[in-house]
Amino acid sequence: MKVRPLHPHAALLLEGKKKYVAVSDLHIGLESELGGKGITVKSSLVMEMQDELLSLVTSEGADGLVLLGDVKNTIGSISRQEWDDVPRFFKKLSSAADVYFVPGNHDGSIRHLVPDSVNVIGSKGMVIEDTLFLHGHSLPSDVRSHVSRIVMGHLHPVFLKRGSVVYGQRVWMSLLVKKEAVFTEQGSLEIVIVPSFNKYLYAEGRGSHRSTSPIMSRVTANPDSLQKCVVATLDGSIVGDESVLACAF
Repeated sequence: MKVRPLHPHAALLLEGKKKYVAVSDLHIGLESELGGKGITVKSSLVMEMQDELLSLVTSEGADGLVLLGDVKNTIGSISRQEWDDVPRFFKKLSSAADVYFVPGNHDGSIRHLVPDSVNVIGSKGMVIEDTLFLHGHSLPSDVRSHVSRIVMGHLHPVFLKRGSVVYGQRVWMSLLVKKEAVFTEQGSLEIVIVPSFNKYLYAEGRGSHRSTSPIMSRVTANPDSLQKCVVATLDGSIVGDESVLACAF
């Protein structure tokens, strides 16, 4: 399966026997949280994301859409905005393509909001051809160790190197690691970390409370396991390699 970012969107195109668009971390309901902190989002963010995804599915001729978790924003509850917006969002997308939803750590109780037209996958992720799709907040099972690639979200990578002209921008991360850092099987493994699709995710200062992933914790715990790293902005500009890894999550 071939993968490529759909610049300048925070979306990944996967081309194999079928074509899929993959995105992560939509955090529908963030607008309400921001409003409670005095931050106003002028337009309807959920409608913006919905229209952008529908446009990408159409323009790329995608057969399916993969949502890599954290579709909703609150943890452990469902806000009024989520009750209203999440079901409509799912129904609209599933009318245009097959939708596969891998729950993230913010998606507790979301089963009440998901229509039957959406394919809900377990939190351990799903495999399409040679690629494992998961949110990234838990370790994958060794049953999936035959894959050659992991596509994940959860980390909301943003470039935070002081003095850089792209400071604060969402970034893509592509890593080549020794497979034994994640699985018991040996070999090489590509890890693609998808930036948050929600462009306002850091508006209230979440950059000081970084998400962690047991997958990346295993990789960074042993520097010898990292063979290559590329960090790129949404427009495709390469801004770093393994030397700036700590500046992106």
